[in-house]
Amino acid sequence: MSDDHSGWETWHETDLFLPSDEHRMFAETLRAFVAQEVDPQAASHDREERFNLGLFRRAGELGLLGATIPEEFDGAGLDAVAAVQLYEALSTSDPAFGLAVLAHSILFAHNLAINGSADQCARFLPDAMTGKTVCGMCMTEPGAGTDVLAMRTRAVRENDVWVLDGVKTYITNGGLDSETLGDAFIVYAKTENDRLSAFLVEKGMPGFSLGQKWTDKLGMRASFTAELVFDGVRVPETNLMGKAGEGTRHMMRNLEIERLTLAAQGLGIAQRSLRVMVEYAKQRESFGRPLQDFGQIQRYIAETFAEYRAARSFVYDTARRHSFTHGGQRVDADATKLLASQVAKRAADAAIQVLGGAGYMGENVVERLWRDAKLLEIGGGTIEAHHKNISKDLCRDTSLLD
Repeated sequence: MSDDHSGWETWHETDLFLPSDEHRMFAETLRAFVAQEVDPQAASHDREERFNLGLFRRAGELGLLGATIPEEFDGAGLDAVAAVQLYEALSTSDPAFGLAVLAHSILFAHNLAINGSADQCARFLPDAMTGKTVCGMCMTEPGAGTDVLAMRTRAVRENDVWVLDGVKTYITNGGLDSETLGDAFIVYAKTENDRLSAFLVEKGMPGFSLGQKWTDKLGMRASFTAELVFDGVRVPETNLMGKAGEGTRHMMRNLEIERLTLAAQGLGIAQRSLRVMVEYAKQRESFGRPLQDFGQIQRYIAETFAEYRAARSFVYDTARRHSFTHGGQRVDADATKLLASQVAKRAADAAIQVLGGAGYMGENVVERLWRDAKLLEIGGGTIEAHHKNISKDLCRDTSLLD
């Protein structure tokens, strides 16, 4: 065996979570923003079920809304690791605000930057990156969630215009409040031969309106969720994203980063839950001893820590290998979200158990994190859909197991 250890030091110093100076600087920006501006407002906006538009625009000032947008469109041009950093950090304090940012920045802006034309990017991205506009993506319908092929929204071409009819539901950023429609959306609809196409639909287009406003949600209450109605909306050909029939390809191309960033939200929830339970176990006494001395409490802390660290390594490693333009990480993207969403829920649940009655009270952050965590097992792909996708991919290509 060779005694040459020249590569050992470099290997040892490689940081999976902060692989470059740029990532370290980004982490410092996020840490300050979350501590000083996100955390103080989270509880009140959850109670009031109110989206914080001012904070959203502050995120735009810091360049966070355009973090993954290529520099050619005046974005920050950061990679998938930075995207994971962003959504983990936001979700340690306010997963609902993080979800609103994700729906805008990943599902709309990033999707458009990768799949849209130069003209479309020039028209929509500048205002999206500053937060002047609040945008989202429309896929789910009253009768079509995971079953995308059951979609009934349809667009029919009439000369140089597409006439769009249908209803989309559970749309994050569908409205800014109960009266105000969101600004722009990527809307998936069936076109000729039932193939999916993607359209850019803007507030102010006749026939485009705000339908039911979803309130009293279990969690993610500071992100606004609404039904959107398209009644004969005339969408110009210039607002067709890519070519007709390419919607499925666009959707799949953006799906990996969507699931990675949702997995990152799970990491943020788990991290904060772990910190809360550790601090409480150190300070709280029972039977004359700190809780940290009791075996069952130790089990909650240790198992949560192990699960969080395992999930975090998996998510960041998958992000490190992710390409925004080429894909190829579908099975890992599915698996990261499957794992991290469940780790988040278990972590928040364990934190409540460690805190006991205090954890059950709305004044404690873990109560809110517990409610917010549930969405990650449903939105952006249910855990059952991830089971199906992962099993199907592995059975079709066993080399993925290598």
